[in-house]
Amino acid sequence: MIFQTRVTELLGINYPIIQGGLAYLAYSELCAAVSNAGGLGQVTAMSLKTPEELREEIRKVRVLTDKPFGVNFAIGQTGRPYEHMLQVAIDEKVPVISMTGGNPAPILEKLAGTPVKKLVLVAAKRQAQKAEQLGADAIMVVGQEGGGHLGRDDIGTIVLIPQVVDAVSIPVIASGGIADGRGWMAAHALGAEGIEMGTRFIATKECVHASEAYKNALLSSEETDTTVIKRTIGAPARAIKNSWTETILRIEKEKSTYDTLKDYVSGEANKQFIYEGNIDKGFGWAGQSIGLIKDVPSTEELIERMVSEALEVRKKWQL
Repeated sequence: MIFQTRVTELLGINYPIIQGGLAYLAYSELCAAVSNAGGLGQVTAMSLKTPEELREEIRKVRVLTDKPFGVNFAIGQTGRPYEHMLQVAIDEKVPVISMTGGNPAPILEKLAGTPVKKLVLVAAKRQAQKAEQLGADAIMVVGQEGGGHLGRDDIGTIVLIPQVVDAVSIPVIASGGIADGRGWMAAHALGAEGIEMGTRFIATKECVHASEAYKNALLSSEETDTTVIKRTIGAPARAIKNSWTETILRIEKEKSTYDTLKDYVSGEANKQFIYEGNIDKGFGWAGQSIGLIKDVPSTEELIERMVSEALEVRKKWQL
């Protein structure tokens, strides 16, 4: 009860901590672990090949937990039709659906009148206002410190969150640069009622699809060891610096088009890094919070630690 906010009430969870969509990584094991630890775990829908694969993954989650969980739709990155996948999530009575990238209007329209809780990830105040108008139940707001796909305006979390809080009436969930209880409490101080974390949850035992090389890269990197790629094609995204991202940036500087970049920024190049551990033959998404990641705990250990850190911060506020 001590961490109750409109987000915990909306989603039926103990702590207002949400696991990000994490392309090719957010499957049943991690999703269920986060939910069992008191947060909201998510399965990433569009990393799966077919609607039946999504159905199977959702049912695996339900074997592993009886807690609320979500399915994330990264509708702007794959270019694939998602309607059949969405119908599976509806048919399986998934309690929460989140949307990242692209236009959320078709999904929000499809979910109107259902009991599904609808979360939309945005990176700008105007996007947040539009999502609220379209029927979102809560807004997730990512600052430019975050990993993966970001907004085009390079606005940091500490500035962006209060702007969005002042601009909408629905709950705001902060994302970008948060990896511990201090960041969690900082988000609350800015007016957010919960947090979303992506990078930090990769470095957990239950993120079983992430290679040891990927996790070790998170542990050994500093906050300066990320870079933003794909900016020239209008889809800026933060990844770990390596020779592969250096090549991407060189192409962007010299002759950037989608065709010249597509093989370097593809899902297959991403999998080479995150699955196979080929750290110089692909890329791995990560936010600047890598500078705060020093171990690979279980998800339960991580959230328990964050709760302790958050309580320490709250004690200091009471002095």
